[in-house]
Amino acid sequence: MKNIIIQGIQFDEKSSYQRGPALAPPLIREALHCGSANYFTENLVSIEDSRIIDKGDFDIKDYLDIERITENHLNSDTKILTLGGDHSITYPIIKAHSKQYPKLDILQIDAHGDLYDSFEGDKYSHACPFARIMESGLATRLVQVGIRAINTHQAEQAEKFNVEVHHMKDLDLTTAPKFENPLYISLDMDGFDPAFAPGVSHHEPGGLTSRQVLDLIHSIDAEIIGADIVEYNPERDFQKMTAFLASKMMRELLGKML
Repeated sequence: MKNIIIQGIQFDEKSSYQRGPALAPPLIREALHCGSANYFTENLVSIEDSRIIDKGDFDIKDYLDIERITENHLNSDTKILTLGGDHSITYPIIKAHSKQYPKLDILQIDAHGDLYDSFEGDKYSHACPFARIMESGLATRLVQVGIRAINTHQAEQAEKFNVEVHHMKDLDLTTAPKFENPLYISLDMDGFDPAFAPGVSHHEPGGLTSRQVLDLIHSIDAEIIGADIVEYNPERDFQKMTAFLASKMMRELLGKML
């Protein structure tokens, strides 16, 4: 059985609208360990497991350091769950994973496609990671769920890269995608409706409920080899609602990875 490493990536310098996600990792942990809930998933898997090793948080000065830190933690006997950070961190993390997994599927839960070729002059913006991933051939398949803030350019990018987009306006989770390759899950907290996750930089109404995302994660029958939780912005949160939601998702993802 593989160990699971938790790493916090405190980085939000590629955020286009508001800063704050760099503050998130310790607050997600605080919510997880505060005693409000236990350490069992809904499927009765305990995350108080010796195979889960928390390496703490990393204050990132250079964007390229994210790939190096992930590579240092990743080997044939480990999986990694990353607490972000803005969504730009997913590209260097996937770069590190692609060396271990030449065939990799990605499930992206998000309000946005993050497929811009460049955003505000930055090809590594948090609006661009999945364009970099797909153009580099780092993923065999990209499935996006919860999308509801797309424009013509991103629609063209999705078609160009053969992305499977499950738009919120048409969403039917009874036909949830099935994965055959090792799977990486990227959970952007703004994929949730703002009613469930007020602590994000980009409030996009009409989103996923917490129950829908939990059911989607529980339905996965592929091997989850890595995951990230990104774009929680504590500066925008209310009564730590989003921190507790992120910690719940962290617990359920760890349980599935175990």
